[in-house]
Amino acid sequence: MCGIAGLIHRGRSSNVGAEMTAMLLALKHRGPDSTGFAVYGEPSEGDYIMRIKVAEQEEMAKGHGIEAQVEERIGAVEACLAEHGATVKAKEHATAYALRYIIGHDGDTEDMARRIEEIEGAEILSLGNALELIKDLGDATVVSEQYGLGVFQGTHAIGHTRMATESDVDIRSAHPYWAFPYNDVAIVHNGQITNYWTMRRVMERRGHRFLSDCDSELLAVYTADNLAGGVSLEESMRRSIGEIDGVFTYLVATRDQLGMAKDSMAAKPMVLYESEDLIALASEEVSIRAILPQEIDTTDPYDAEVRVWQV
Repeated sequence: MCGIAGLIHRGRSSNVGAEMTAMLLALKHRGPDSTGFAVYGEPSEGDYIMRIKVAEQEEMAKGHGIEAQVEERIGAVEACLAEHGATVKAKEHATAYALRYIIGHDGDTEDMARRIEEIEGAEILSLGNALELIKDLGDATVVSEQYGLGVFQGTHAIGHTRMATESDVDIRSAHPYWAFPYNDVAIVHNGQITNYWTMRRVMERRGHRFLSDCDSELLAVYTADNLAGGVSLEESMRRSIGEIDGVFTYLVATRDQLGMAKDSMAAKPMVLYESEDLIALASEEVSIRAILPQEIDTTDPYDAEVRVWQV
């Protein structure tokens, strides 16, 4: 079933970490398996923020020397950063298996990231100037507290609560998704893409990588490919309605935009609240009311509708 949510503040920052936590907790019944956040802070010119995991939660629970393997993987990641001329300006352990780096780098960031992902167990969740992507097993409160999201200041965010139906219950299969080569794009999706394998092969022939077998990752790769080719976010989402088959509602966030698209059948729900300085969207109105308890007016976007909002 899954639940998705998004919000964007126009012209100001807010505690989007706490707001998205509240919105996703209200959608917990739609997806108890995992929770994910893509939050956008104020970018620092020339710096990249890398969120990376070097093991799965299930792998850590088994023990048998995994701690030593994790340390070896972290060492290999940092060696790869150094080999590519990246300077580690800050390092933080969010969990025993997930880290946050602030790095300076003026080389080929995509090549560096692909090399890092060749390390066994390593998966870059996001590598951007403004984007930080956090996802793990558990509900919104568990993940938010684990990763310190309750005090995250930013302009916009999207999030997802997942009920696993077609792929494993692990971090790799959780939303949101991010993709090269457009480093600040993230998506969350509710639905099913029926031409996933056909479209995936097209994207792979264009040189794109996939890290999971979850159909939702296609939307991130598809969007990143379009944006890197000079297509606007709104036009990319309009094209997706005709080029991607299935039933879907999805949200896309970039460094300074938030977009929403529904397929032509509009079978997957979406509720929208819009004011001059705040836009909030979610699979159910209860999610929006988690941050706006006062009386509000909401609307349901139409079939094949695409909307894009600017920070």
